[in-house]
Amino acid sequence: MEYWSILDIVQPDLFGSAADFERTFARPIESERDAAAAEAFRRLTAPFMLRRLKSDKSIISDLPEKISIDRFTTLTPEQGVLYQTTLEEAMRRLSSVGDPKEVKDSAIRRRGLVLALMTALKQICNSPSQYLGKPAPRPDSGKAAALLELLDECRTAKRKCLVFTQFRETGARLQEWIEAATGERPDFLEGSVPAKERQRMVDRFQTDPAARVFIISIRAGGTGLNLTAASAVIHYDLWWNPAVEAQATDRAFRIGQRRDVLVYRFVTAGTFEEKINAMLERKRELAELTVSTGEGWIGDLSDAELEDLFKLSDAPEKVGA
Repeated sequence: MEYWSILDIVQPDLFGSAADFERTFARPIESERDAAAAEAFRRLTAPFMLRRLKSDKSIISDLPEKISIDRFTTLTPEQGVLYQTTLEEAMRRLSSVGDPKEVKDSAIRRRGLVLALMTALKQICNSPSQYLGKPAPRPDSGKAAALLELLDECRTAKRKCLVFTQFRETGARLQEWIEAATGERPDFLEGSVPAKERQRMVDRFQTDPAARVFIISIRAGGTGLNLTAASAVIHYDLWWNPAVEAQATDRAFRIGQRRDVLVYRFVTAGTFEEKINAMLERKRELAELTVSTGEGWIGDLSDAELEDLFKLSDAPEKVGA
């Protein structure tokens, strides 16, 4: 329907009324995956679309491949208990607010509570000590253990790695844990780093063979960096905005890159991370559209829908791609 809104201005009446468009294209493509309707839609919109992909060999013939891998991790028993108790308490608070479909005044407060819940559960998946605000001299999560294992694999394959996280506290913990495991302390680029120090970090990673890992806050380093020395990109936690994720990955996957780039996306199995990741994969099927609305839509779900999204499931153990 967003296509209809835009193209009704560019070329009025191309798709008829909004109701016609929904009946002819939106519902068959989104709900039924109707290939014929999708092809008709592509033919009609092709004259108005200009798309340039780095993966198109006719544009850039010498750019290597980008391979994306979902790396599933598991919660430790301690993480599982903390996740469940945090969810139950949050659901009690949400139940007292009311359904935003029935009580409009509660919608803003409800969305705030849902966003706070998502942030808390993300932190628990990353590191329980981060959520609890406690020091952690050793890795305390399934993700952290998987990261150290993956970094060892990349070291053996002589791949330099970028590690992206949205949390400053997570980056600081990863610095400590990686240094304890490898004897090498990686740089951590986050928002408070001055421009001169930022450039020093970039230059060191690009030129120093001993700098094997570079930790980056996705807000501070998602754009404007050229880090082609890296041939592995690790998204330790996901923002669930494919455009932001792609911009971060493109710090390594850009002109000047000589090796295939491996992109690892860490997803905690059995949690809301896996469920939201699956939702986005379904959205990517629809002409690879970018989801740019962020996470706000989740706040409009009912109590039952939220509980189903966030609750732990009996997920099979998944440790790799």
